[in-house]
Amino acid sequence: MHKPAHHITVIGGGFAGLTAAITAAEAGARVTVYEAHGTLGGRARTAQGPYRTNEGPHALYAGGPHWTWLRQRYLIGPLAPLPPLEAARLRLRHHGVLHRTPPFAMLKLLRRRIGPAPVDTDFLGWATGIAGEEGARAAAHYAAVALFHHDPGGLSAAFVQERLRRAAKLPPEAHYPRGGWGGVVDRMAARAWNMGVRIETGARVDELPQDTPVVVATGLPAARRLLRDDSLEWPSGRTVLLDLAVRTRRGDVFAVSDLDAPGWIERFTAQDPSLAPAGEQLLQGQFPIGPGQTRADGVARAEQLLDLGLRGWRERVTWRREAVADGRTGAVDLPGRSWRDRPAVDRGDGVYLAGDQVAAPGVLAEVSFNSAVTAVSLILGRPALDLKRA
Repeated sequence: MHKPAHHITVIGGGFAGLTAAITAAEAGARVTVYEAHGTLGGRARTAQGPYRTNEGPHALYAGGPHWTWLRQRYLIGPLAPLPPLEAARLRLRHHGVLHRTPPFAMLKLLRRRIGPAPVDTDFLGWATGIAGEEGARAAAHYAAVALFHHDPGGLSAAFVQERLRRAAKLPPEAHYPRGGWGGVVDRMAARAWNMGVRIETGARVDELPQDTPVVVATGLPAARRLLRDDSLEWPSGRTVLLDLAVRTRRGDVFAVSDLDAPGWIERFTAQDPSLAPAGEQLLQGQFPIGPGQTRADGVARAEQLLDLGLRGWRERVTWRREAVADGRTGAVDLPGRSWRDRPAVDRGDGVYLAGDQVAAPGVLAEVSFNSAVTAVSLILGRPALDLKRA
């Protein structure tokens, strides 16, 4: 069935859907966005209220193409820089004790002269040959901040090594939009609206429209149901998310990375005090759990890190929330598989996928961005690079 390219339907108003909508509108297409939720943003949504949380720890990595695209369009907005004193309060748990620096063996994996990691070997096996088993395990667990997976050492070496280098890069690639990711989403929505994009929230789509090309910018489970395509599967993580507000006490750590097991907790008000009421600190953490493990298991590990890094935190708690993100933390690639093996963007018959679990390169939100631009480029018959520059 031929579907005209002058009108494009986007299903899903998260980061991928808004990227697709803006990209298409900039190229002259008419666009309609349908979002089932009452507000836009998807996993980039920032909660309203006294504690402005994202869905788990969020940062915007400056090394990816989405950073350039957002900056060119003035969509990032003001950033919340991390004060040097706070940056010095990063701690790493190793052998049950907090340290200021990682184990030396782990640093071997960050040397520039190391060649590309292989796709078809697990990270732990490959990295052990370079840094020994202890260094390899510590590196795998440190990389978990960008993986959200309970066994990062068992994933493809190429997949984990890319994320390890990005997470450990100096100066850091991670940046923090002031007020959370919600501000970025609001600016993207305003740009789309000003370019004539029609946006409908609270609008669940159960059947694909037949008169326009469609970009399905949802998670894979929703896309699987909508397209009635059981092949739309790819591994992701299962992660306990902990949000915590505590009364301020001088000397609290900025973040703790667990090198003994995958886990990370970060005090986001260290860089952005607007995320919590005056006199309080907002922390967000993620603790991946494996098959057979429960939310309580992840919470127990979080509390162990808090006991080490935040003196007297239990008596200071003013607000707390726990959740489990199951299959909502992006794709993970097993040994022998890469992003090219994930569900293809082009599904045929004028239907295209965009999101963080489809066949596009990048780290975290970069996958959503690249897949969204690719989908629009296929619809319009224009190179993706041209659309990124538009």
